[in-house]
Amino acid sequence: MTELKEALAEYAGWLGYGHGERAAAWLQRLEVNRPELELFRAAPAPPRAYVPRAAPPAPADGESASQPPPGDAAVALAGARSQAGLNAFTWLPDELPPAAGGFLSGAPVAVKDLMEVEGMPFSGGSGAFDRATCTRDAEVVARLKRSGAVVVGLANLHELAYGITSDNPHFGRVGNPVAPGHIPGGSSGGSAAAVAAGIVDMAVGTDTAGSIRVPAACCGIVGFKPGYDAVPREGVLDLAPTLDHVGPMGASVAHCAALFAAMLDLPAIPPWTYPDLSRRTVARLGGYFEEPIDEEVRRALDAATRALVRDGARSIERSIEGAQIGPAIQFNTICAEATAVHAERLRLRCADIGEDVRVRLEIGHFIPGHWYVKAQCLRHALVERIDAAFEGADVLLCGTLRAPAPAVGQTRVRIGGGDYALHTAVTNLTLPFNLAGLPAVSVPWTFSTDGVPICVQLVGARGADWRTLAIAQRLELASPWRKRKPVRI
Repeated sequence: MTELKEALAEYAGWLGYGHGERAAAWLQRLEVNRPELELFRAAPAPPRAYVPRAAPPAPADGESASQPPPGDAAVALAGARSQAGLNAFTWLPDELPPAAGGFLSGAPVAVKDLMEVEGMPFSGGSGAFDRATCTRDAEVVARLKRSGAVVVGLANLHELAYGITSDNPHFGRVGNPVAPGHIPGGSSGGSAAAVAAGIVDMAVGTDTAGSIRVPAACCGIVGFKPGYDAVPREGVLDLAPTLDHVGPMGASVAHCAALFAAMLDLPAIPPWTYPDLSRRTVARLGGYFEEPIDEEVRRALDAATRALVRDGARSIERSIEGAQIGPAIQFNTICAEATAVHAERLRLRCADIGEDVRVRLEIGHFIPGHWYVKAQCLRHALVERIDAAFEGADVLLCGTLRAPAPAVGQTRVRIGGGDYALHTAVTNLTLPFNLAGLPAVSVPWTFSTDGVPICVQLVGARGADWRTLAIAQRLELASPWRKRKPVRI
């Protein structure tokens, strides 16, 4: 180990980064991902590398639905101020601008603080930015404003969107309004908390390994990751460009659908709901997706499957061969891409980046280029198998998390008799669909025996964003969560 630390320090110096005194921290962080690295090293590389594929959402094929009421932006801003201890926001305005015309009609929206919002400061949740006032809107924000939305504040996040606890050293740890003492998830933790606390009904998040769906699941709201690049990323801070997605989070599926329509720059919410699930087929994912899984999550999936069948759906079972390589592919992809994105920032302002994110960016220096290429070859093969799982199926069903949200400060998670690193355990079931760029939505189902949300995940085929939302709404209507926690629509 001493020789390896010395080698890492020497290599970092050769790269021009230096900071060899941190080699012990680098080695410790790499040890966390030793299981993925060993699995990756042993896997043979297929011949063809993955190239991200953007698939525009197909037209909605459902029926019209009632539109969620717009809400009151002034009330939302007052609510954000009154719940300041939640640390859901990094910045709130003194006053709100008038809303433009549009179908969102003045609806208050929280925007994750890694998107440019004209007249508001930009931080990326980090101390490595000077919080300069933005002179333009990110394209997705401009679209929201054209639809009538009002940005009531910038939502807190895990620094630089690189983590799943939203324990931010610069803006405070985001609280979980539904399950105090448990993580709110990340990286879009502030967006989820703002919705779960009732401050806003809609928020904008980003998702690189699960950063919309994980906090949605931890806080008991709906989180939708659209297909890759269905929503533009211009003006949004990158983390890992082949994995990053922008999407809506909401108090209900209907709220996510309304915000998604605005993100697509549509003039109105299209017909998208289903009266039932006749002629729809749901494939329950087994294998990797349920081995291991917490028993309460398994029971929730069993109940959700039965509910979908009662609503007219046909249920089948599927597995995705080799899905267990997904976390290793994700690790080698996100490490290399995130370090490439932030290399200059890391070199010049490393002291302004919190320790957990800094060390993750630093270890990206040690991912060999041929490992990144191998990861994309393995990714191509895995994505082909994921796409094949949709043969004869409209959506895939699995858990969002293998177990309910861990407690704050927990670094390991026990699931089914096994012990897993926090990041690995929490993102295991969401990251495959970032690798594949498919639409996926987390829907609250029920609570665990100790009061923590349990959510399930529906995944759609390429381009089937609206169909995925429509089936998710049918699942939402059947959920015990809805009966216990009425949605304000």
